[in-house]
Amino acid sequence: MRFPSYRCVPDENSEAVFAGLYARVFEWSGRPAAWRYLAGLSFAESSFFPVPPDVMLIPMCVAKPTRAWRLAFIATLFSTLGGLLGYVIGWLAYDAIAPLLQNAGYAAHVAEAEAWFARYGVWIVLVAGFSPLPYKAFTVTAGALTMPLLPFLLASLLGRGARFYLVAVVAKWLGPHAEPWLRRYAEWLGWMLVVLTILALLWLNLR
Repeated sequence: MRFPSYRCVPDENSEAVFAGLYARVFEWSGRPAAWRYLAGLSFAESSFFPVPPDVMLIPMCVAKPTRAWRLAFIATLFSTLGGLLGYVIGWLAYDAIAPLLQNAGYAAHVAEAEAWFARYGVWIVLVAGFSPLPYKAFTVTAGALTMPLLPFLLASLLGRGARFYLVAVVAKWLGPHAEPWLRRYAEWLGWMLVVLTILALLWLNLR
């Protein structure tokens, strides 16, 4: 079954951030190497990069619904591997990267993550993997606190998998016919994700 292709072009007169990003990702989704972009972003976001893989996963699943499960698997696998890198960084070099975390504005989040680990243990990794909370702060903190590796990996797989497969289910259900709607509201949806992330961080800091 073949699906119609679309060319997503943002308004040239606007300064849209997410609409332009959506247009580029939708264009990339048709390339043979598209999965590598998704894998790289998923890996980087779990340890140091601020942009979540959802911004690539959603338009890629909408463009290619038959590949939704494969794309969700790639995002889950490489995000978990990136989380493992964050764990190793926290385990081996936390003292060295602490100033970098401070300068990047993550120091407070790491401190909160430590408190959450003390209270909830490995379950907080699962919650952070699924929610808008900064997952990378929890991967680094897990390594710094020498959390048992196997529970950490299992919680990461479950949390990340639940999130990305849920995104894939919704995007596959919407299919290519949702592309014009996503193109129209990409900017609003992107900023909504930013607001949700900020609210999650504020809630985390108020706990």
